[in-house]
This record gives sequence, C-alpha cells and structure tokens, in this order.
Amino acid sequence: MQKNNLKKTYKFATRTSLYVTFFATLLVSFFLHYYHTFNWQIIFFPLMCFPLCFAVVQYRVERFIYRRVKKIYDDLTLLESVSLRDQPITTDMGTLTKEIDKFARDKKIEIETLKIREEYRKEFIGNVSHELKTPLFTVQGYIDTILDGGVEDEKIKKKYLTRASKGVERLTYIIKDLDMITKLEVGDLSLNKEDFDIVMLVKSIFELFEMKAAKKKISLTFDIDYPSPIIVFADRERIQQVLTNLIVNSIKYGRENGTTEISIENLIKNKVIVRITDNGEGIDKENLPRLFERFYRVDKSGSRKEGGSGLGLSIVKHIIEAHKEKVYVESELQVGSEFSFTLEKAK
Repeated sequence: MQKNNLKKTYKFATRTSLYVTFFATLLVSFFLHYYHTFNWQIIFFPLMCFPLCFAVVQYRVERFIYRRVKKIYDDLTLLESVSLRDQPITTDMGTLTKEIDKFARDKKIEIETLKIREEYRKEFIGNVSHELKTPLFTVQGYIDTILDGGVEDEKIKKKYLTRASKGVERLTYIIKDLDMITKLEVGDLSLNKEDFDIVMLVKSIFELFEMKAAKKKISLTFDIDYPSPIIVFADRERIQQVLTNLIVNSIKYGRENGTTEISIENLIKNKVIVRITDNGEGIDKENLPRLFERFYRVDKSGSRKEGGSGLGLSIVKHIIEAHKEKVYVESELQVGSEFSFTLEKAK
C-alpha cells in the first residue's frame, strides 16, 4: 500500500525536479558563458540533474509526509476505540481528511450520547433517592414517635408500628423489583415457559382486582366474548406480572366510571397481540419514549399520588423483551392509553 501511495507524489516530484533542473541549467550556462567556457557538453547537465533531483525530492517529500501522517494515525488510534491501525496508512490527503472528518463526527455523536446518559443517570439517582427516602423517613418518624413516649400507649404503638411495617414493606417491594430488573437485564432470571390459556389468566386477574376497580367505578372487561381458549407459550408467572402491572396502572390512572378493556388478537401465524386499553387521563407524547425507564416520572412535581415502586412499566418491558417479544404504547392526553405486547402461540 505504501508503494502505491509513493506514486501519488510522483507528479509533485517530477514538476519540482523539472523546475530545479531548468533553473540550475540556466544558472550553470550563465556562469560558463561568463567565464568563456560554455560548450556543447552542457546538455549532459540536465540529463544528470533531473533524475538526481527527482530521487531526492521524491524521497524527502514522501518521508516527510508519511512520518507526519503516521503520527496522525497513531494519535487517532490512541483516542479511537476501534483501532485505525487495522487499516493501511495512506498519504493521500483526501482519504486522510475523510478519516479525520468521520472520526470527528463519531466523537461528536459519542459525546452527545454521553451527555444524554449523564442526564439520565442524574435523574435516575434522584428518583431512586426519592423513592427510598419517603418510606425510610416514614418508618423513622413512626419509630421515633414510639420511642419518645408512645411505647406506653398500646393503641398508638400498634397504629404506628403497623404504619412503619407498611413503610418497610414498600422498601422491600422496591428492592425486589430492582433486583428482578437487574437479573432480567443480565439474563440471570430464567423463564419457565409453558403452554397456558391467556384468556383464563386475564379472567383470574380481573377477579383479583375487581374490588379495587369497583372503588373507582371502573369496569374490567374483554372487547368480545372469548368462548375458546387462546393458548400461548410463555412464562405464565411473568406474563401474569405483566398483565397485573398494566391493569393496575389502568385502574390507578383511569377516570371514574371508565373502562379497562382487554383484547387478544391474532397478529401473524404464530403470534398474538394482547392490548390493554383504558379511557383514563392519558400521557403526553413527549413522555412516551421514556415511559419504560426505571422511576421515570410523567408527573415532574415529585409527588406520587398512587402507590407502587415506580418500576412497574420497566419490569413489563424487560419481561416481554426476555421473551424476545415487543411491547408498545399509544396514548393521548384526556383520551386514554393503550399498552400492548406480543406473545408466541403454542404449537
């Protein structure tokens, strides 16, 4: 490759040698004529001068450029995660310029990505501390009250210990969810796939949260009657967790006298798509891309009206992706939301 690159400097060396030979010949002819020694043998001078000049110029220029270009490659290699030394070194300025432009663009994108990740990291740490300190301060407050004199009053002691227990329970819930997400991300949580009827699973979850929905006068319903079973192949316990999180969310953020509707449709030959639709408060479009992040808040006020660990949707996403399936969301403010995910049908 280096031999080929040498040829690219021949034009420069040839021109330079011609100029040097021409002016050197004129200069020598002038001196010979001045000292009256000019003769026909002067024609041998340019024939010897040109190849000598060409060799010197070609060697010096090529070595000068090559050394500096090589240094540029070495410097870029130290900065570049993918080594440029895997590519042959070229002294072609156009190629080198393209390489440097590409390097600069890649680094700009990398810096922008790091800035975004840093913002996410700061936000995530802030959200984690918020989620943990609320139950911690609650537990600490009730225990301190008991220690400051409430221990003698059985009614106060029982009431405050019960509330402290709920705070500890919430902490445990958050830590268990974080642990589950971590295991799903690194692939340590194995899936126990089996054939089961998704319709019966949804019905059992409806029965479980019937009273919770009734408090807000929300109807839990299917879009149509499903007289026949729809058998899917997945981890029943994990899919139950997915459906539970999505249905509970639809109840939490649904409006009174609203509905939470489940539909199960054939997507392609071996897939079904499960949709959970409500007519609740909805979600702004700008929040949708980050909705499945851990502790991401649609409400930026810092207060959480409803309970939960703040990890439900993140768990949904990771469980579905662990099944090598997709989860989707569509929503419009004051209209409602639809969460959906795909599952493999049983063979």
